[in-house]
Amino acid sequence: MSTMPETMSDSTPSPTRGYTEEQKYQIFNKEFMPHIDSMYNFAFRLTTDEDDANDLVQDTYLKAFRFISSFEQGTNAKAWLFRILKNSFINDYRKKSKEPAKVDYHDVETTYNSEDSETEHTVDLRAETVSDLIGDEVATALNSLPVDFRTVIILCDIEGFTYEEMAKILDIPIGTVRSRLHRARNLLKEKLRDYAASMGYNENLDD
Repeated sequence: MSTMPETMSDSTPSPTRGYTEEQKYQIFNKEFMPHIDSMYNFAFRLTTDEDDANDLVQDTYLKAFRFISSFEQGTNAKAWLFRILKNSFINDYRKKSKEPAKVDYHDVETTYNSEDSETEHTVDLRAETVSDLIGDEVATALNSLPVDFRTVIILCDIEGFTYEEMAKILDIPIGTVRSRLHRARNLLKEKLRDYAASMGYNENLDD
């Protein structure tokens, strides 16, 4: 299994394997480069700025090559790269963001903590909530979410990571992944409700 950073403050994995230079380039081109578009999309959703997104992706790939010895061939390269990118964003790019470093989950929890909004009843955005809506409207609503909520929606509903993979990428328990995703989807659902109603899609967003 690939070695991952132990804490959120560590933006890169620790080297553990001794690949030759030729093997490193082969791994980089075969395992890492196919994910560059997804990496950019993730970076842009996090930073909401093209230049910052490009810088973040470049920084991520530089770190990935530098610490390629900790990557085990045959494991999930995309998840490994996403974790490096996420940690780089937290350590470097989030510092200059105007957004608060953490979301006040208590405030959001009091809004959605009811019996009819349990996690298992959360609508999968891929299936219903955004199925008929215009992409730009969804993107605008998504970008308006606090970054921690935005991130879980990107990882699950756009990139298709499992809860287990998300827990590793974000360095949080699976239970936290589930609850955070549930709250994030509800926040996005509320932001889309008015637009959906105006377009005649309010039935999709009503419980």
